[in-house]
Amino acid sequence: MMIREKLVSLLVQDFHFREQGEFLRQGVCPSCGKKELYAPAAHPWVLRCGRLNKCGAEIHVKELYPDLFNNWSRLYPSSEQAPNATADAYLRDGRGFDLLKLKAWNVRYTQENYWDKEANIGSAVVRFPIAGEVSWERIIDRPERFGSRKATFKGKYGGMWWQAPDGPKGLTGQGTLSEVWIVEGIFDAIALMHHDVRAVSILSCVNYPATALAALAQQCARAKRPRPILVWALDNDTAGREHMSKHMARAMKDDWVCRTALVPGRRGKKIDWNDAHQLGRLEARDIQEYRYQGDLFRAATPMDKALLMYRHDGMPSFNFEFDRRIYWWKYEQDEFNNALKEICETGVAADEADARQMAAERASRVVEICNCYPRPLYYIKSAATDEAWYFFRIEFPHDGSAVKDNFTASQLASASEFKKRLLHVGAGAIWAGNSRQLDALLKRWTFNIKTVETIDFIGYSMPHKTYVFNTVAVHGGKVIERNEEDYFEVGKLSIKSLSRFDKMEINTDPKGMDKDWFERFYLCFGTNGLVVLAFWFGTLFAEQIRARFESFPFLEIVGEPGAGKTTLLETLWKLFGRDSYEGFDPLKSSHVGFLRSMAQVSNLPVVLIESDRDLDGDGSRGRTPAMFHWDSLKSLYNGGSLRTTGVKSSGNDTHDPQFRAALVVSQNAPVAASTAIMERIVHVAMDKSHQTEAGRDAALALGRMAAREVSNWLLQCVVHAEKVLALLDEHHRGWENALAQAGVRNQRIQKNYAQMMVLLQALALVTPMTEYQRNDAVKLLTVLAVEREKELARDHAIVERFWEMYDYLNGVPEDAAETDIYEPRLNHSRDKSLIAVNMNHFAEVARNHNQQIPDLQDLKKYLHTSRGRKFVGANVVVSSAINERYNARNDGGPRRPVSIRCWIFKEVRK
Repeated sequence: MMIREKLVSLLVQDFHFREQGEFLRQGVCPSCGKKELYAPAAHPWVLRCGRLNKCGAEIHVKELYPDLFNNWSRLYPSSEQAPNATADAYLRDGRGFDLLKLKAWNVRYTQENYWDKEANIGSAVVRFPIAGEVSWERIIDRPERFGSRKATFKGKYGGMWWQAPDGPKGLTGQGTLSEVWIVEGIFDAIALMHHDVRAVSILSCVNYPATALAALAQQCARAKRPRPILVWALDNDTAGREHMSKHMARAMKDDWVCRTALVPGRRGKKIDWNDAHQLGRLEARDIQEYRYQGDLFRAATPMDKALLMYRHDGMPSFNFEFDRRIYWWKYEQDEFNNALKEICETGVAADEADARQMAAERASRVVEICNCYPRPLYYIKSAATDEAWYFFRIEFPHDGSAVKDNFTASQLASASEFKKRLLHVGAGAIWAGNSRQLDALLKRWTFNIKTVETIDFIGYSMPHKTYVFNTVAVHGGKVIERNEEDYFEVGKLSIKSLSRFDKMEINTDPKGMDKDWFERFYLCFGTNGLVVLAFWFGTLFAEQIRARFESFPFLEIVGEPGAGKTTLLETLWKLFGRDSYEGFDPLKSSHVGFLRSMAQVSNLPVVLIESDRDLDGDGSRGRTPAMFHWDSLKSLYNGGSLRTTGVKSSGNDTHDPQFRAALVVSQNAPVAASTAIMERIVHVAMDKSHQTEAGRDAALALGRMAAREVSNWLLQCVVHAEKVLALLDEHHRGWENALAQAGVRNQRIQKNYAQMMVLLQALALVTPMTEYQRNDAVKLLTVLAVEREKELARDHAIVERFWEMYDYLNGVPEDAAETDIYEPRLNHSRDKSLIAVNMNHFAEVARNHNQQIPDLQDLKKYLHTSRGRKFVGANVVVSSAINERYNARNDGGPRRPVSIRCWIFKEVRK
């Protein structure tokens, strides 16, 4: 299936087109949502909305389906019979050129191959000869693999240009050559040639074609014909405009007559001449408009530019930009009338139109209304909070760098608010205009402005299937760098994060990766470190794993001081682009700060540290702040809600952020919490027993290592997302069965540790891990799973301490027979199969025997989890055998109540 057939199939599927004769019609326009989209069926390269007045959207299919236009060798392989088949297809379908015309114009090109030795990848190229051995070639197969390199040169091209060889479009033909358009790219020149424009390519905006111009001047002198006018038409971007001014000034010094032409951008995106050709925007009226844009660019003063605009549009007042300032032009009606009368009386004008033009020039007034140039880039909105912003770039006429920031609707709607915000965003940026002038600007600024989708966190966005970090994004296994306007273009999706989480420095250059970090890491941390690394690796896929398996485990790293926890975590964070960071202390955070820290990342770890420092010496937890309880984190295992807040609106809307990250806990003592929490935790214990001098040296090397040296590892991981998830789908159930055979019966523990074992397998995709190392880690995980299940079968430490004290204070030997007669001190039950304990009585007896018991509040919190003696009920009224005996022995003395409230447990006798 050729590219057109594939494209039509995708368009029908995605836009619901109907094939009607020679056209695709009734497609749903992505801009206005109406079924007015259409395209020629034979050449569906540009989609257009039929609602010209209300929408008029134009969409190039290369923007929608970039993958379809970047692997030409696979679609159109070359052969002995057709050695240029791939290059021909690229020029025809990828660039929109008529190959028959190229042949008639004697445009020479060949299909060649390019090989990048460092990256060990290659591609087909289309090569154009320039002069002698000098040539230019364009990479055409998945050029994004080569980073910023899209083309290569053979030989030195400085001072030269590419031109069509002798023929209908060459510069050496007979007759007068009135104009030569000078553009950057060869494809731009060929595009203009399709519209009867003689064009040459200087190959790069920095290249002044001194040699080629000298040759053209000599040619004209020999032929005794005037030099042609040079129309400088470089790309309409900062570099293109800057060098166009320099080149034009230099050419004019050499006695060349110069003009300029520029293609305006579309919705903030640059359009070159080849783009304009493919969009059908190089007709005669379009060329005239581009000449006008070039004249505006060449204007020497604000008044010159204003008069050009007045002649073009005829508006009595308007705003315009000149030299990165905003001006307001208008003409005074009275002065215009007086000037027109005087001009007509003196007869200096050729006709009435000329007279009116001269009068308008005399009556013109230009006023600066802003000493900088605020330029709107796009509109963003937070669906969660219903807040919206317009993102601006503010450029200055001096050497200061441009600044970018947001403006709210209220700040744009009021001249006074706009003045304050502008001065706040840009140092010395002053708005001096009035509200009417600002309103006129707003109409231009906001008309058909680009909309960029947003997320309010850093990391993986499940709806967009895209990783969005500070300066880089990853989608479909491809790394995408942030554009100049601070957002990411992912096919037809434009997206950015509203989060100001700018602490990650991710190196996009794999060549700068430290290749020895893993060897040092394993030497320092061993198998325990490998298990933690596997979990850290798995956090990058936590959202996808939860979508498949409904949960992702927590990780607990425990160890005595000096066991290496801090070094381990700081090293792992360096792999994710963060230097000198371990985690945050939840007990030092406010409630809102804690929850925001948990919500600000997705598919990244959130590390809680030092949250055990209020532990008693025996390992039982004392009172914790109300803001932090382990059980409050239980729902995070399934990616549950963090909190619910109201949205500031007139309705009942709420904002309910979900936990999208992965939880890591690092502290000296193990987490002491309910069974539900303990089941969710993968526990790794660090100690000093395996520390060696070699490991110490490795730890020092890891400490000196900078994040930029290893942070490319994060990108290497996420580009393998599909492979990792495929391994989980394939092997997870098998590892669950292996754990069951090892004796693990708890299904939640099976699931958690099976996920870890698959992540260990997947870790081999991005680390030089040996099979021996992986097998050791799998064995360790099996042991940890078995130990975790045994640990959960035990009572909580507070409960165990309670029963130890109960057995000591109650005074009944464990091996006492039922027929033996003992008088228990604590058990009020008359039924020998039950234990009834009154908590206040328990505390009293303990004090009398100089025993320090756990806090009663903590006892009541955990006693209901008792397993050794099964909990039956709390605060149950029982008839006390102890109090009855006391009353019988103290006949006539103070009596104790026989009916009291007790905690009831089922007695377990050995």
